[in-house]
Amino acid sequence: MIDFRYHLVSIVAIFLALALGIVLGSTTLSDSVSETLRQQANSAAKTAQQARNQQRQLEHRMNGQEQFAQVLAPQIVLNRLRGQSLVLVETPGAGEDGIDRIGELAKDAGASVTGRVTVQKKFLDDDQRTTIDELATQLKPDGVEYPEGATAYDKAGTVLAGALVTQDPAKSGREDAASGAVLNAFTQAGYITASGKPGQHATLAVMVAPASAYAYDGGGDDNKALISLASALDAAGRGTVVGGPPTSAQEGGLIAALRDSDTKDSVSAIDVVDSASGQVVTILALQNEMSGKSGQYGTGAGTSGYAPSPAPEAGKNG
Repeated sequence: MIDFRYHLVSIVAIFLALALGIVLGSTTLSDSVSETLRQQANSAAKTAQQARNQQRQLEHRMNGQEQFAQVLAPQIVLNRLRGQSLVLVETPGAGEDGIDRIGELAKDAGASVTGRVTVQKKFLDDDQRTTIDELATQLKPDGVEYPEGATAYDKAGTVLAGALVTQDPAKSGREDAASGAVLNAFTQAGYITASGKPGQHATLAVMVAPASAYAYDGGGDDNKALISLASALDAAGRGTVVGGPPTSAQEGGLIAALRDSDTKDSVSAIDVVDSASGQVVTILALQNEMSGKSGQYGTGAGTSGYAPSPAPEAGKNG
């Protein structure tokens, strides 16, 4: 029987032989190996430089396209929203630059901006659902009935939408006591903040999505709550668009969740709203919404194209 000592001696002998072979062969092979390594290093450096050059070219090209869109945007959107008004809705985690530029471009398109409503994180907290349900029930307008099975956020969305947007030209641009009471109640409860005069009943709405997915537990429920609000805004006004950066169309993002829901058939979404061209697409999508046409635009999954095709005629729905 072969004992452990024999195995140990055999293994040591094998490693000694390998070491000796390496030492004896290193002198002969060193020049060849060094030359091969130098060639590989030079090739890798050349490839890396080519990649850097291509990246710079792409960056210059993208910057040029962005500048092109910024310069021509006011002309492209001219009169497309003439006679309309827009309310801006900012979700927790949304970038402010995009929402500001959309407001400016809407004015170039002939619309007025009533104001901005910023949804606070507290509105999405799980322990607030009962309070939100009670508040929405208390503020329910006369003649409005919540459908059976409506969630707290379905109810809250209906109440808030009724205070922010309208399809009635006679009501547009006017704030009444009921809308003021709704906004004050939600503000005092810490669920929203408002600037401008969002209670003046706009005809259109843009909701800006969070820049990234809600990472904590319940993020999916938070998306559902915001989708309920977007759907309610669309139903109460002449159209709603949800815009966000490309990350919002990735797994867990608000736009990705919207596109996986039935709401995609009535609410348009753009996942490149952080770019100048994406902001132009937002205006085109609003114009289509006024004609009852909804679409999914941008570069993420579930889109029909980067922009509406064919583009709506300028001024047709103004």
